Amino acid sequence: MVKIDKKKCIGCGACVAICPEVFEIDDDGKVKVINQKDFSCIKEAIESCPVDAIS
Repeated sequence: MVKIDKKKCIGCGACVAICPEVFEIDDDGKVKVINQKDFSCIKEAIESCPVDAIS
C-alpha cells in the first residue's frame, strides 16, 4: 500500500510526473494517492521523492 506523509510532502510533483496513474496533486498542494494498483513506476516515484514522503 502506497502512503504519503503529508507533513513531509513539499508538493514538488516529481512522483506525479513519473507515475500519474498513482499520484496527483491535491487541492492543498500536496500529493495524494489516487490508485493503489501495483504499477511499475511506483518504485521510481518513491526513489524520486526529495523528502522521502512516499512509502
